[in-house]
Amino acid sequence: MERSIFAAIMGGFLAIGTLGGLAFVWAPPGLTPPPPPGPSYGASPKPEGEWRLLDPVTYENISVFPVVSSYGQDTSLFLTLEEGLSSGEVVVREQGSEEMVRGRDGRPLYVPQYNTGARVNQLVLINRSRRPLLLLAGELVSGGRQDRVIGKDRVVPAGAPPLPLDVFCVEHGRWTGVSQFAAANTIVHPSVRERAAVDQKQQEVWDAVRSGTTSPMPSAAPPARLTAPAIAGAIASNGRTEAYDKIYQSQAVGVSIDDFVEEVRRRFAQATYGLKGERVVGVVVAYGGEIAWSDIFASGDLFDHYWNKLLRSYVVEALARPTYRALVSRDNAGEFLRRLNGRETQEIEPGVYRWREITEGPLAQIELDALQPKAMTLHRLLLHRTS
Repeated sequence: MERSIFAAIMGGFLAIGTLGGLAFVWAPPGLTPPPPPGPSYGASPKPEGEWRLLDPVTYENISVFPVVSSYGQDTSLFLTLEEGLSSGEVVVREQGSEEMVRGRDGRPLYVPQYNTGARVNQLVLINRSRRPLLLLAGELVSGGRQDRVIGKDRVVPAGAPPLPLDVFCVEHGRWTGVSQFAAANTIVHPSVRERAAVDQKQQEVWDAVRSGTTSPMPSAAPPARLTAPAIAGAIASNGRTEAYDKIYQSQAVGVSIDDFVEEVRRRFAQATYGLKGERVVGVVVAYGGEIAWSDIFASGDLFDHYWNKLLRSYVVEALARPTYRALVSRDNAGEFLRRLNGRETQEIEPGVYRWREITEGPLAQIELDALQPKAMTLHRLLLHRTS
């Protein structure tokens, strides 16, 4: 008995030593056991897996570090916004609409008035599917009187009553159109997403849309390829409308966004091909020599669903930043896998989800935990704030 315990312990040490020679390994909170002795990053829930950081995929001024894991949660229960809007299982309307929709049982559901008409920063969402709905801050819904982005990560349970949903406008000018929204298959780029997810201020969201990036620009910085005048011209080209989606159109902004995206996608696929017993569950992103952003999910399937939209958003940010081609080390990128040790705030909907934010100096970490049917961290965002 004692010998078998000793052998198991020694085997664990050897395995850790072998992994350490291959890549940076860190035990993320909510997905793995507590980290070894060292700086305290807070208590960790039940063990669920581990993260491993691969070498970066680099192109021009962007570096993308794949984050892989040998373990993933079963996230098939959760419906994404894109899936729900495309199938009609999720309905998003302007507040104040008197239109009626059908629930999953066929009975009529009336969009509530909330004693007001349509409002810029609030919509009404109905989840009539049989699955809980996952929403990520920065996801774009198109249509209505103005295009909007989701303001905060959250889960909407199946069968929930119509929900007043906090959003931010990214289309400053238009206030006409139909009530219903459609999937835009878009996540806004990090500077806009930061303003929505962390700052929660409408004016700063509009400012980030117009300028392309809120990252400080050194006076001697090499010029960005996606300039503020180009963005302003693209989003203002349709009368007085400032439509965010125009930034994603290569012809509208005069740079080849599609070619940039495709090259990073190709290199990323090549770098992560042939993983044995592991899946990509997230990325850490750097611009020039600055680690700026990370998105990590509970499963490879969930990451795969969001990857194309996320990559496009990272590229728009890269094009709007100076064209520095400095490289960052994997050790520096590994800092974006640790749990922050700072001020924490949280919101809980009992039995549904927990949202928490931790701030430490210029860093902000946001985690979304599902509480049912099994506790898991669905999404973890960590960013270097630009304000």
